[in-house]
Amino acid sequence: MSISEERYLGYLISDAARLQRTVFDRRVRKLGFTRSQWLVLGRLGRQPGVSQSELAELLEVEKATAGRLIDRLEKNGWIERRTDEADRRIKRIYMTERGKKAHDTIGPIAEAMLEEELLSLTEAERKLLTDLMINVKRQLQQMLQKNTHAAAPVLGVEND
Repeated sequence: MSISEERYLGYLISDAARLQRTVFDRRVRKLGFTRSQWLVLGRLGRQPGVSQSELAELLEVEKATAGRLIDRLEKNGWIERRTDEADRRIKRIYMTERGKKAHDTIGPIAEAMLEEELLSLTEAERKLLTDLMINVKRQLQQMLQKNTHAAAPVLGVEND
């Protein structure tokens, strides 16, 4: 029995994430923000003073990508880089007062959007969905760790 696209879990997860990004970007665009920039502020709200490398790891992006995001946020006055007292080569990243105000403005927008997208679910269903997604995420992380050095064969192409 073939699974239709509508019921294929991989497509559902991907489509839901894409739609969530699009809706969020539209809601914060008028504030001059993107979802990616919000993710940086969100991380800094929970972990002020991370380095650029640490932030890239937390966001699961390349260091250069994180650097461009940080540059834009710094240019707009939402964050600042400070030299690490123990290692002057490292720059620590902190929200400015302007960044904290943006964080405090966008946080409720993100929460309201999440509430709206889960509106049709009961509390028990929300908890179950969250628990199941945590399990799937953990499994994928374990798979990634196991396969870090193993190359997957490409169909129709021999690996040398």
